[in-house]
Amino acid sequence: MRILLAEDDPLLGDGLRAGLRQLGFLVDWVRDGVAAERELRAHPYAAAVLDLGLPLKDGITVLQEIRRAGLSLPVLVLTARDGVPDRIRGLDVGADDYVVKPVDLHELGARLRALVRRSHGQPQECLRARDVVLDPAARSVLRAGEPVALSAREFDLLHTLMLNAGRVLSREQLEQHVYGWGQEVESNAIEVHIHHLRRKAGNALIQTVRGVGYMVQREGETA
Repeated sequence: MRILLAEDDPLLGDGLRAGLRQLGFLVDWVRDGVAAERELRAHPYAAAVLDLGLPLKDGITVLQEIRRAGLSLPVLVLTARDGVPDRIRGLDVGADDYVVKPVDLHELGARLRALVRRSHGQPQECLRARDVVLDPAARSVLRAGEPVALSAREFDLLHTLMLNAGRVLSREQLEQHVYGWGQEVESNAIEVHIHHLRRKAGNALIQTVRGVGYMVQREGETA
């Protein structure tokens, strides 16, 4: 799950990035509001963690601008401002959740997973398709009740497809979801990962829509 972290404190930002990566998130980190708005407009992040006290452009302004631009990704505001008026202001301009520093990393991860789930219309903690069950918190996959061993990239790719069940995603869209800054993407990387996923989780799970991309059907639907 690729997220944007906007935090200007170097020690806190580095700690949050490292901690969220350990929890399985793919984290791009920026240190000012101008960069945050630019990256949010340029990439399809699953969610954003946004500090309000950013330099160059404060978090509230960034939030207002991306909502005016029609960006609907979940935004979790992370701030030292713990007054009720500040929380109300953040929520009123488009924040989806609000956490006051210092924050427990596991709680932050759980809140992000819940926000992303709800933004995709997925009310349950685990995602299901055919006989496959994916648990984002445990980063585990079961097929017919048996564990499936996936690489980190394979898990992220399957998670993205199952979150977007019923929607066709192009190779380029999938690359943007599962690769972060500076990560080299070979031309056939997505196809190779799809091949491995079909071998491990079943050929019927991921469908190819010729000339468009790949999809996982919604639970209960059949091809």
